[in-house]
Amino acid sequence: MFTTRPTLQGTHGMVSSTHWLASQSAMAVLEDGGNAFDAAVAAGFVLHVVEPHLNGPAGEVPIILAPAGSAPTVLCGQGPAPAGATIDHYTSLGLDLVPGTGPLAAAVPGAFDAWMLLLRDHGTKQLAEVLKYAIGYAEGGHPAVERVGETVETVRELFETEWTTSAELYLPGGKAPAPGRLLKNPALAATWRRLLAEAEAAGPGRETRIDAARRIWREGFIAEALAEAAARPTMDSSGERHAGTLTRDDLAAFSAGYEPPATYDWNGWTVCKAGPWSQGPVFLQQLALLPPGLTADDYGTPDYLHTLIEGGKLAMADREAWYGDAADVPLDDLLSAPYNDERRALIGERASHELRPGRPGGREPRLSKQALAAVARAASHAPGPATAPGAGEPTVGPDGTTRGDTCHLDVVDRWGNMVAATPSGGWLQSNPVIPALGFPLGTRLQMTWLDPGLPASLTPGRRPRTTLTPSLALRDGTPVMAFGTPGGDQQDQWSTHFFLAVALRPSVRSGLDLQGAIDAPNWHQESFPSSFHPRAMAAGKVVIESRIGEPAIAELRRRGHDVTVGGAWTEGRLCAVARDPDTGVLLAAANPRGAQGYAAGR
Repeated sequence: MFTTRPTLQGTHGMVSSTHWLASQSAMAVLEDGGNAFDAAVAAGFVLHVVEPHLNGPAGEVPIILAPAGSAPTVLCGQGPAPAGATIDHYTSLGLDLVPGTGPLAAAVPGAFDAWMLLLRDHGTKQLAEVLKYAIGYAEGGHPAVERVGETVETVRELFETEWTTSAELYLPGGKAPAPGRLLKNPALAATWRRLLAEAEAAGPGRETRIDAARRIWREGFIAEALAEAAARPTMDSSGERHAGTLTRDDLAAFSAGYEPPATYDWNGWTVCKAGPWSQGPVFLQQLALLPPGLTADDYGTPDYLHTLIEGGKLAMADREAWYGDAADVPLDDLLSAPYNDERRALIGERASHELRPGRPGGREPRLSKQALAAVARAASHAPGPATAPGAGEPTVGPDGTTRGDTCHLDVVDRWGNMVAATPSGGWLQSNPVIPALGFPLGTRLQMTWLDPGLPASLTPGRRPRTTLTPSLALRDGTPVMAFGTPGGDQQDQWSTHFFLAVALRPSVRSGLDLQGAIDAPNWHQESFPSSFHPRAMAAGKVVIESRIGEPAIAELRRRGHDVTVGGAWTEGRLCAVARDPDTGVLLAAANPRGAQGYAAGR
């Protein structure tokens, strides 16, 4: 099997992320005696700097961690809707969807506190030791990747006419960041230096200073600047200026927290995901819908592709009807054998162009009016609503080209600690840059509905349903692999295909290894309402890499799939690390698409 790179192997530590500077910064922490959790925090803050079009400090991050000798757990860095974010407030403004940009879309930022908890509870390094890499790149500059400038150009007019603080940082002299030119963010570096100085003044002790940093974020100068930015009327994707609902009280009340993962056992593997406040269980439902007896010989055949595509449609339909944080989710029923036997029977010879949520435990599904409108438009082939510049999460273009959206990182160390994290939100096109801080607010509330009574309804104090979905897999009860990808709604489609490329083989080092599984041709389907503004749907559409080959493409079309053939290397931005439980050998691989993700290790 051809691979673009070798799967890295070693014994000291392994890192994979969506940017080489984050991977190497994490590796530097491991070389300096830090553990996987120290390294992950360092990489997370570097990603805020080097991928500002994909994430930021005021965004969010779900983290799955498996400390050596302990069970996996989820650390939730997804903040809730502010106290003032009621459906009545938004509809009183004449809105039927939460805007895709601007302060009305801002949830309580959750990423910073989650990184701090990970460092305090599981790391070993001082806060200053893990922040120094991000500070260095923000202060001294980093060579801008091509996508930064491309993203800035898409929102140039907005920056120059409305979000002028963003133009000052990202359009100096009227020029967007050129590929390879040093991009600096001195305001962000100054923010972290001030945070460190105030935290160190709180007293000696690693935990004391980390907790002080958390208070500064929630109650100090950072909270003050965030709340002021949220209160400022700002042009958003609705075409009007609105103030947000985020206040200092909301910021002070939030704390990241731990919770058990959602899990599913399949062929000797146990896959761990964040709960149904995320889309993570979509991955688990896809496994539950697979036909019994699937083998390596099935992998990549037209039957295999058709089965996975159709199973993904059923899982995504259930996500639309049942997932969210505003109501109890019948996850046990959704993952039960009787339910999935019944659902599997719906997969026929022909592609479905419908949205078909199930009835777990006999419950009747209910969808948002806007979701139903998206379904109706898709069924009639009517054009969807236009997307405003910067709105949503730009993932894949009409030709299948991946345009970027989010970040991911995985780390495993020599002690067997393992972590997967998907930081996102607060990207440069989400809200105006806050001059005093060097970064903008996020927009995760766009994933909520303005219909009352739904699991994903906008609800004060409840988390918006997120697409962010890191993965951790165990083999016979032992943590073996951490993996994930950016990609919005595509994440659990690309990740499932990757996982099966590994799991259908007897070990992580035979057959399709990690790099081969990442390199394998991938695809996604769009037969469900998008999680991002303006919430469009494309019934029956499958975007597929050309490398899958004309015979498979022709067979999918014969079965009724609306196939768009993308470029040869356009689907997925996967990262993965692993630990062979028999030998202790560590492995890592990263996505070659876009020439940005890299693994590092020794």
